[in-house]
Formats: sequence, structure tokens, C-alpha cells
Amino acid sequence: MATMPVRTLPTEPPPSTERTPGPRALAAVLVAWLFVVFDGYDLIVYGTVQARLREEWGLDSAQAGTVGSVAFLGMMLGALGAGRLADHIGRKRTIIGSAVVLSIFTALCALAPDPITFGALRFLAGLGLGGLVPSANALAADLVPTRWRAATATVMMSGVPIGGSLAALLGIPVIPAFGWRPMFAVALVALLVLVPLAIKVLPSDAGHARTHADPPHRPGFGTILRPPFLLVTVLFALTTVVTLMAWYGLGTWLPNLMEIAGYDLGSSLMFALALNLGAVAGSVVTAWAGDRFGTVPTGVVAAGLAGVSLLLLVTQPPVGAVYLILVLAGVGTHGTQALIIAAIATYYPANLRGTALGFGLGMGRVGAVAAPQVGGLLLAAGLGVGSNFVLFGACAVLSALLLTAIWRRFGVTHDADARTATPTAQ
Repeated sequence: MATMPVRTLPTEPPPSTERTPGPRALAAVLVAWLFVVFDGYDLIVYGTVQARLREEWGLDSAQAGTVGSVAFLGMMLGALGAGRLADHIGRKRTIIGSAVVLSIFTALCALAPDPITFGALRFLAGLGLGGLVPSANALAADLVPTRWRAATATVMMSGVPIGGSLAALLGIPVIPAFGWRPMFAVALVALLVLVPLAIKVLPSDAGHARTHADPPHRPGFGTILRPPFLLVTVLFALTTVVTLMAWYGLGTWLPNLMEIAGYDLGSSLMFALALNLGAVAGSVVTAWAGDRFGTVPTGVVAAGLAGVSLLLLVTQPPVGAVYLILVLAGVGTHGTQALIIAAIATYYPANLRGTALGFGLGMGRVGAVAAPQVGGLLLAAGLGVGSNFVLFGACAVLSALLLTAIWRRFGVTHDADARTATPTAQ
């Protein structure tokens, strides 16, 4: 097939002309990060209480997987809508609206009388949950210099495993003493503390103002789904699907898998904590490596590491090795997703950034929706806990292969290159 003439992507001002963000901008980024922490808590909290819900409501593995999936379905729709809104009505309004929806419906989960009501509330909370990450990352990318963008994206995403770690730590004393319901009531903290703080701190014009560097592309899905963005948009979305399937599958099922394998609740939650602490470490390590070696090649290594680690769990290693494997899996799965977000935030021009992040994460939620369901079906079919680790490990390996395709096709080896990437027409 003949190669069309190279088309250069629009560039933003070179780093040398960009100013270091002031205290107000840094405060806004911090508040956006705190929302991502809350996002991470809400993602993992279902996994921490799943065993108790199954006992109380008599759910089998497949039913528990379905309940876990509905929140991710809401996240998919929320991410698609919020990314688009962030480019049109501004990051601040989108972040605050997403946070209010997430907080209210998560808190209402504490009052759910049955699994159907609980699932409906989790779906509605998911709409807000899906909107927070793309809009918060788009805001952070708007407020920092281009040279900081990759590191900022990976640090921002560290909020997800930190929130997950808080869910696991809180669950160890709270669930045995008070049951699962207080774990969802915690969402009121975000509504009463973070939302008022965001109203005061977040800049109103983030995501609205066009600069001289903005390209002549109209924001919208129609732009990112045609040349010169079509192929890279699809590849980023597919990579996010399999990466999130591995990460959210582990987040949903790991404590319950470990209980099925014979560990008590405390030990199972400690395994979940190891996974999330690994993800926190992964955010730091991948931020450094992504800046030094490039986000995409670093993602290839991180995803491959996660895949090999998860497949090793099938060999039933000793407990100490399990902790190490889960730390490495956290580094690889979440670290890879943080790198993907960093690559998207840098690759697309400013007025398409929210849309591109929303599309990538929104379509990627297909993996998040499928992971709890498929994991439950594998258990219900009697294939054992090892089948889940094979599934999630294979997803991580596939993520590494897709990132390799992006790397080879577009030649983006470092974030500085991403600003001047020159893909062929698609």
C-alpha cells in the first residue's frame, strides 16, 4: 500500500518559552489529584467488600462479577461524555459535576437493601467516576509546561492506587467491626470537603481558552476518528481496553480470589494492599523512566513485566513471592495505564486533549466492564483462581504488544518527540 505524504501534528510552544506554573496552578493540580485519589478509593472499595456482599445477599461468582461490572459500564459512558464536555464547557465544571454525582450515589450504596438497587447505584456512581480521571488529567495537562506533562500525568494517576490502598487499609478494621456499608459512606467526605475546595481553587477557564498554539481542529470525536489521528486513536483505545482489564480485574477480584485460595480476610486485603502499593511505586518509577526513555517504550517494558508476574502466580509460589509478584503486577498494570494517559495527553493538541483522553479511557472501560464478569464466569465454570491470573496476565502481555505497534508505527520514543510526531496519513 502506498504511503501518503507525512503530515506533521500541530505543535505547542517549545518548553523554553513556557513558564513554571505558579502556586495557584499547583494548588489546582493538587486538588485534581485528590479527586483521582477518591476515584481510586471508589474503584477498589467493591473488591474489599465483595465477599461480605456475597454472604449477605447469597450471590454466586457470576452474579458478583455482574454487580462489579455495572460500575465500570457507567464509567465507560461517563468518560466518553465527560472528556467531550471538558473540551466544551471547561475542566472545572466537568470535574465538579462528576465528583458530585460520584459522591452522592456512592454514599447511597451504603443504604442499598438488595443487589439490584446496589448495582443501579454503582452504575450511576460510575458515570461520575468515569468523568473524573479524563477531565482531571486534561486540567493538569493544561496547567503545566509541556516538558512536565508526562511526569504530571503519571503522578496524577498515582492517586488511583493510593485511593485503593486507603480502601484496603480502611477495610481491615472497619469491615469485621461494622460491616461493608460504612466503606461507601466515606464518599460523603469528598462531597463535603473536596467539592467546596474545588469550587474555590480550580481555574474557571481551564479547558476553555484557546491559545495561539491551538490547531485549527474542531474539538470532537469526529476529529480524532479521522486522519491524521484515526489509527493512533484506535491503537491507544485498544491498549487501554486490555490494560484496564488487567488492572480492574485484579482490583475487583484479588481479595476474593485469595480468600478462595484459603487466606483469611486480613491476609487477602494485605495482598490487595501490596498490589496498590506496587501501583503507587509504579507511578513514580514510570514517571522517571517515561521522561528518560519515552512513555511508549517504557510502557512496553512495564506491561510485559506485569504479564510475566501474573502468569507466575499460576505456579502457586510461596507467600513471600506472592507479595513480590503482586507488587510487580501493580507496577506494571497501573504504571502502563499511567504511561498511556501521559502519551495521549502529550500527543494530541490542547483543544482535543479532553476528547482524546475521554475516548481512550471511555472505550478502555470495555475491558473494565468485562474483567469482573469474565473473572466471575471463569470461577463459576470451576476453572479455579489460576484462570483469572492467566486472563489478566495475558491482557498485560497483549498491552505490551499493542504498545510496541504504536512505538514502531509512529516512532514516538520520547515525550519531546511526541510534540513533533509525524505519523503518515491513515
